[in-house]
Amino acid sequence: MGLSSFKRALWVFHVATGSCNGCDIEIVAALTPRYDVERFGIKLVGTPRHADVLLVTGPVTRPMAERLKRVYEQTPDPKAVVVVGGCGSTSGVFYDSYNVVGPVDAIVPVAAYVPGCPPRPEAIIHGVVTAVAKIEAAAAGEKR
Repeated sequence: MGLSSFKRALWVFHVATGSCNGCDIEIVAALTPRYDVERFGIKLVGTPRHADVLLVTGPVTRPMAERLKRVYEQTPDPKAVVVVGGCGSTSGVFYDSYNVVGPVDAIVPVAAYVPGCPPRPEAIIHGVVTAVAKIEAAAAGEKR
């Protein structure tokens, strides 16, 4: 599925759950004119209530676990979660930390993983596209 086949604009909400900010910087880089994801309708929004996709970075720290659940619940259906970076996927170097409760999929369901430390903007864009493909496939399955 290519970016041009989206049926509507994609709005993403970024949630940092304890990251070092390396992945966060790459998310911002994907929004710059070099990659210009807004031409495809991909836009960063300021509230989960308007989002289609949650971009989550970092391992989930103890204080962020409940907040991540709340943000996930506030996001309207259909929705997808994209984990950006190795720390969100496996807890990375923080896996045995006293304040880390685990990777993102221990707290909320995940549609796509973007590996890397930090991943390149192209990989992040691909992760969003993969997640949206899963949303559209699920929606098509429900309509039948």
